[in-house]
Amino acid sequence: MITRTLTRRVALATAAVTSALVLAACGGNSDDNSEGGTGHTGHGASAASATPSASAGAHNAQDVAFAKGMIPHHQQALQMAELAADRASSARVKDLAARIEKAQDPEIRTLTGWLKAWGEQPPMAGMDHSGHTGMSGMMSEADMAALKKATGKDFDTRFLSLMAEHHQGAVEMATTEKQRGRSSDAKAMADAIITAQNAEIKEMKQLLGTK
Repeated sequence: MITRTLTRRVALATAAVTSALVLAACGGNSDDNSEGGTGHTGHGASAASATPSASAGAHNAQDVAFAKGMIPHHQQALQMAELAADRASSARVKDLAARIEKAQDPEIRTLTGWLKAWGEQPPMAGMDHSGHTGMSGMMSEADMAALKKATGKDFDTRFLSLMAEHHQGAVEMATTEKQRGRSSDAKAMADAIITAQNAEIKEMKQLLGTK
């Protein structure tokens, strides 16, 4: 009888321990899942932060329009700036043109990368800009032809006048992007364009003597 009682107690104790272990395991899984909503969210956040850019997903039609418009706009500015090296007479005009090239060429590459990430076709490099003459600040073919023929002080004056107008167009486009865009990256670039090009517009007006 004593042996049976001991056996029963051992069995009950074993069962209780087993149940406790099972409950603990279940509780552990439950805790993991509730923290792991945090844990899993953390993994999700890591995965999200590993994506090439937030712009690849979080964007709207305005962001696409901004990128597709700003690329040819910048390309024309580069074409204008490249002319200054052997046509401008003013060292300050040449320096300004070099700074414009240095700033806008990388922005073209960035904008192109965003469009590809968004599944959009970027404008082709070196394309004819006649189809974009209605875009804010874009020079006409006649304006570009006259600039190419100009040299010395005549070039300096034409370049500064045309580039100031060109920059004003870019500022308008960037302002629209800041107001209507969704991509934080594109809006940040728009903000940088507004700051930099407004400063250059002021500089160009000073060089023209029209403060």
